[in-house]
Amino acid sequence: MKQAIEVTKELYYIGVSDEDIRTFDIIMKTANGTTYNAYLLKTDEGVIIFDTVKEEFADEFFEKIESVCSYDDIKYIIMHHLEPDHSGALPELTRRVPHAKIFISPMAQPMLKSIAKTEDMEFETVWTKKQLSLGGKTITFLSTPNLHWPETMSSYLEEDKVLFSGDVFGSHYYDSRLFDDLVGDFEYAFKYYYDHIMRPFKSDVVKALSLYDKYEVETICNLHGPIMRTNPQRYIERYREWSTKTDRLHGKKIISIFYVTSYKNTKEMAQSIYDGIELDDSLIANIYDLTSLDEQNMLSILEESTGILIGAPTINGDAPKPVWDLLSCMMLLEKRGKFGGCFGSYGWSGEAVDMIHHRLGALNFRIPLQPMKVKLIPTEEELLACHDYGTEFGKIVNGKMMEMTL
Repeated sequence: MKQAIEVTKELYYIGVSDEDIRTFDIIMKTANGTTYNAYLLKTDEGVIIFDTVKEEFADEFFEKIESVCSYDDIKYIIMHHLEPDHSGALPELTRRVPHAKIFISPMAQPMLKSIAKTEDMEFETVWTKKQLSLGGKTITFLSTPNLHWPETMSSYLEEDKVLFSGDVFGSHYYDSRLFDDLVGDFEYAFKYYYDHIMRPFKSDVVKALSLYDKYEVETICNLHGPIMRTNPQRYIERYREWSTKTDRLHGKKIISIFYVTSYKNTKEMAQSIYDGIELDDSLIANIYDLTSLDEQNMLSILEESTGILIGAPTINGDAPKPVWDLLSCMMLLEKRGKFGGCFGSYGWSGEAVDMIHHRLGALNFRIPLQPMKVKLIPTEEELLACHDYGTEFGKIVNGKMMEMTL
């Protein structure tokens, strides 16, 4: 029988490991597997469950519950996040403890009955500073939406100074030793998780950190990866550093120009656009050949840039693969406040630039200008138009009012 593991006095780990998984949610590599963390708190008046696990691991989850309490003892269930890897065992748990009240965020209400697969349950919505008291223990709820679903929340166990952070501070990293001071070096997995899960919601991370800062945190009980009991502030500060990076260099906004070129025509357009931007010395423009960049470099450049321009020829009626790789990376960014645009030379049909234009719009970039397209070799007049395009784009990034185009 699987046994629960004590985290702090009367707080137990009842999560499970998925050590053989190598790809998570299609896009994430998990070389060390992952965990689905859940917790159980015993009090003088009953038990509180914090989250569940993926459905196929439910048997182990229930064995661990049974190792420390009876189902009659369970009074409350707190669901920080309803994604299936954390709510998969909830339907069976509600069947076994129909008397238990479930606590969720207001945004989770429309999802709960569908996930729990029953109408016969008691639940309550909670928000920041609302509290639950049971048997000498006090749980303070914290609203932390969009980390990384709209319904996510966190909570804080006052007496033991434990933060239940949800997916925040997670990592897809399995090690049977469980705690951060005992497992191997998981720094790469911690950063990789942030980059792929939390980076698109940096402003929401900052808001969550401002809530966490009000509490003394001695242990972070997250939903994936090692539990953090050794200097948890270190992990908080790492998130703060990554989430508050500015897109300015010495007070200047950055515009990054990415291009792919077949016969140097699109490259010449990129250079003219660059020259037009550089007329404004309050801006910094940079040009990058996409074929020489890997994903991590792309992400770093994209993150610091207020304006992003993409240039591409049309090859077989499509944009070249490096362009789509760049656009795919943009899913991992917070795009609020970023401007986008595109340009390119073409020989026959010229679909690539329009494809890029529409994709940037779908990614919620602000698109102030129509695409700049040139057939074959750009003329001097067309290069001058590219120069003017760059100047105008730079003015808009610097605050000039404009009409958005799609």
